[in-house]
Amino acid sequence: MSKATIGLTATHRRYVPYSHAHYAGNLVDGAYVLALFGDVATEVCIQSDGDEGLFASYSDVQFLQPLRAGDVVEVKATITRVGNRSRDLEFSAYVVCRGRPDKSESAAEVLDEPLVITRAKGTVVVPVG
Repeated sequence: MSKATIGLTATHRRYVPYSHAHYAGNLVDGAYVLALFGDVATEVCIQSDGDEGLFASYSDVQFLQPLRAGDVVEVKATITRVGNRSRDLEFSAYVVCRGRPDKSESAAEVLDEPLVITRAKGTVVVPVG
């Protein structure tokens, strides 16, 4: 039986290793955040429907600020609409800690306020059950 309810949210945090830097300035490509959105969407589906579900589509993706190697990123997915088999989700990604290679190779700091880096909307589908 589905437990899908509007407002159900899952949150993940992850350190972004320097091996994931893809561009100059230790920038990490946007696809990295989209993969994290897929992971957190899977948890929402498991919590709400007892199944990993499938990601059907994004209706909007906004890359607002850069993600850098050495950051700690937090991603959230929240159910905003419940259909028979589909669930609309809103996603957000925040940098909560930032690497500070300008201070030393391993320096980092906790940000006073999380930095919103990406927002998206998408749809997942789950089996009828």
